[in-house]
Amino acid sequence: MAYTLQELSDFEDIRTLKHKYFRSIDTANLEVLRTLFTDDVTVEFRGGDYKVKFQGLEQYVVFIANSFHADAVAMHQGHMPEITLHGDKAEATWYLEDIFINLADKTKTIGSALYYDKLVRTKDGWKISDTQYDRIIETVTPLAADERITVQYLKNRGLKKSELQDISHLIVWS
Repeated sequence: MAYTLQELSDFEDIRTLKHKYFRSIDTANLEVLRTLFTDDVTVEFRGGDYKVKFQGLEQYVVFIANSFHADAVAMHQGHMPEITLHGDKAEATWYLEDIFINLADKTKTIGSALYYDKLVRTKDGWKISDTQYDRIIETVTPLAADERITVQYLKNRGLKKSELQDISHLIVWS
């Protein structure tokens, strides 16, 4: 199939947007995060023993800020995008690989998931209007006593314990 220059540009813009998303959550860059979603974004994440579901950009920013806080270490990578364009709308599937260390409860989560995004072209470029994932693998283990964290980027950039908000109303635990 031959793609137009506009389609090739759209593919690259969508890939760049998702890469900014992963970087923004791992670095608590809420300013950039705000630019990636529509105001009415819908979110649903289905994990091993949790389900997160809500709507709205402000709730999403609060959720991310309180999840990727000063006692966290995170790495998210999105691989192998499958992007389908429908004019000013698009759908994308991404393979997620992630590590999340919670120093407060001394656990390490390693996993993968399939992200399913719906996007719309706005006057400011492509934005995600719906994002979901289903976990493929998720392991949660105690952090080893001899494991040393020598760099913790979020320590100075994420919310401190005294600044955290209660986001339990956004998460259902099984």
